[in-house]
Amino acid sequence: MRKLGRFIGVVALLTAAFTLGACGSDDDSGSAAGSSAKPAASASAGVGAPTKTHGRECTADDIKVTGGFGANPQIKLPDNCDPPKQLVSKDLVAGSGPGAAAGQQLTMNYSLVTWSDGKKLDSSFDRGKPFPLTLGAGQVIPGWEQGLDGVQQGTRRLLIIPPELGYGKGGNGIKPNETLVFVTDTVAIGN
Repeated sequence: MRKLGRFIGVVALLTAAFTLGACGSDDDSGSAAGSSAKPAASASAGVGAPTKTHGRECTADDIKVTGGFGANPQIKLPDNCDPPKQLVSKDLVAGSGPGAAAGQQLTMNYSLVTWSDGKKLDSSFDRGKPFPLTLGAGQVIPGWEQGLDGVQQGTRRLLIIPPELGYGKGGNGIKPNETLVFVTDTVAIGN
């Protein structure tokens, strides 16, 4: 199982390449606490293969998460709806204090489950070591940059990230057009 940190380096390079190719597209958008959805371009569900559809997109409420803030979460994905085509963010445990903004240091714990197979791919909880990042510095995938904007210390947040805001065409253990489901705990904001 590869660490998110390794993914981040590749994603930062891909993001930089995409940004140069897109001539300055702006991904900056705020995220309010609670449930929100953010537009993203639609992804083809598979490479050259027809996909089965359930007729409705899943919501944050369709994802079952057990465990409170600080505990290693158990994430169960539904099998009766399709992955969302836009970023979904929902606070499962409310935090307190000012919301995080670009340029601030965050210390995060996370667990990642891939939509296509419902399996855990990575977890800082399993390693027992939170993950540091600077919000807005391009160190993480766009789904984290957007989905963690405004997060408060002590928040457990569910992020459902479509491929365009994740790893797109895949790589480093992520399948092409994969939807990612993260449960994140904001351990600290600031140094």
